[in-house]
Amino acid sequence: MFSLSVVTPEKVHYELEAKSLIVPGSEGYLGVLAHHAPLITVLKPGRLEFVDSDDKMHLLSVSVGFLEVSDNKATILADAVEEADSIDIDRAQKAYDRAQDRVTKAFEKGTDISLERARKSLQRALNRINIYKEIN
Repeated sequence: MFSLSVVTPEKVHYELEAKSLIVPGSEGYLGVLAHHAPLITVLKPGRLEFVDSDDKMHLLSVSVGFLEVSDNKATILADAVEEADSIDIDRAQKAYDRAQDRVTKAFEKGTDISLERARKSLQRALNRINIYKEIN
């Protein structure tokens, strides 16, 4: 087992002992087990899952952030995380629709909409929708 912390700017979501962790790293998904080699990586929006000391599997939606692993401790610092069973699908779909509209408008002349920012919003909303669909 190893110590796991999942932290956002708002709060510490988890501080516990875990058996395994899978995160969406910048180069693809990666797994962490006890005594993993030291590592720092960027996280992209995706599925975060871990198994706690009671063998309960937790599934979360994670936005961008960082993962640090050292001394048998994994720390996730993310902009946002959300338990899969707490995702409000209507809210996620509205966020997706708004982001889709912003991506389209970013291509219009005279708009000050950032295409990159709109694409990131679209990616985050789509991630939440996909994770919701996994459990429903």
